[in-house]
Amino acid sequence: VQLQASGGGSVEAGGSLRLSCAASGRTSNSGAMGWFRQAPGKEREFVASISATGASAYYADSVKGRFTLSRDNAKNTVILQMNSLKPEDTAVYYCAASTLPINIVASRMDYWGKGTQVTVSS
Repeated sequence: VQLQASGGGSVEAGGSLRLSCAASGRTSNSGAMGWFRQAPGKEREFVASISATGASAYYADSVKGRFTLSRDNAKNTVILQMNSLKPEDTAVYYCAASTLPINIVASRMDYWGKGTQVTVSS
């Protein structure tokens, strides 16, 4: 499975960005998909994840109420809508996929895309 992320960029605080992640290859066993992020000098952290069916989404406390993750299985794509962005959201965002139906743990993600930079200025 290959993951292609897009949609990063620079925005002022309070603005919005939309990240997309498209899966290709052997997607028949695709399970949960999600986003993690890593800021300079910090460890990679969980942002959001969505179950294989798209019925359930999970969010880090720091983004709840501001970010929304959705999934289109017909297109093998997940979309992370990020609103009310804060400078502390600045990081490289990574798309990930698991063969598990539900997963929020980075170490149990099986596939990773290249990161996309999100920069939020104050």
